[in-house]
Amino acid sequence: MSKHPSSEIMTFGPPDEKERRRALASLLRECPIPEGELMLNIGIFLTPQTLSRVLFMDFLYRQIIDLQGVIMEFGCRWGQNLSLFSSLRGIYEPYNRLRKIVGFDTFQGFPSVSPQDGDAVRPGEYTTTPNYETYLNNIMRLQELENPLAHIRKFEIIRGDATTTLPDYLARQPETIVALAYFDLDLYGPTKVCLEGIRGHLTRGSVIGFDEVNDHSTPGETIALKEILGLDKYSVRRYRYNSRTSYLVIE
Repeated sequence: MSKHPSSEIMTFGPPDEKERRRALASLLRECPIPEGELMLNIGIFLTPQTLSRVLFMDFLYRQIIDLQGVIMEFGCRWGQNLSLFSSLRGIYEPYNRLRKIVGFDTFQGFPSVSPQDGDAVRPGEYTTTPNYETYLNNIMRLQELENPLAHIRKFEIIRGDATTTLPDYLARQPETIVALAYFDLDLYGPTKVCLEGIRGHLTRGSVIGFDEVNDHSTPGETIALKEILGLDKYSVRRYRYNSRTSYLVIE
């Protein structure tokens, strides 16, 4: 395990992985594909690891197509999953105006850590660049314009500590049903508070996805799941094409 010195993220690949990724990023920045065709060919830069995560988001989304409710992501950071959910909505249910996508993030990294989180994480990790949520809002709005009902805003990005912003959101939107919640907070405290917060807004068939369950490097997420929902009540399943991610279905 190593940490990138500039962005402070965990990696689990071989020693030469960073250099390969930097080389791909450099080729992306220098891409000679004409601007009008670049987005149509963005897949040439996807690694198997990245593609498997894209397929996992597609897998989760397909579980909720016939279910009422919104999609929430806790810990959206750069917003890739939010953008994928927006595109998937455009593919599977372009006229579903009630399938709102809501992302929560501090955009300033971890505000604090707990003893349950182990020794591999520190406050301030997983931050973003300044004013990144504005940039992400622009991306999400352009994504929405690619689909029907673009005049109805169907996403919201909420900056701040989700332990306080989630209760505020649910107080403003008491009608909320959560069809899909994806947890990528990494930490015990906010994962526990947010799981507890959405529990009364879940319905039978709701899907909860996790990025770090059963991961010894970030044990807090699993501890929070065990304390709030209980490991003996649900089948915590892994996605066969990605070892890190997990999900369960409320039944």
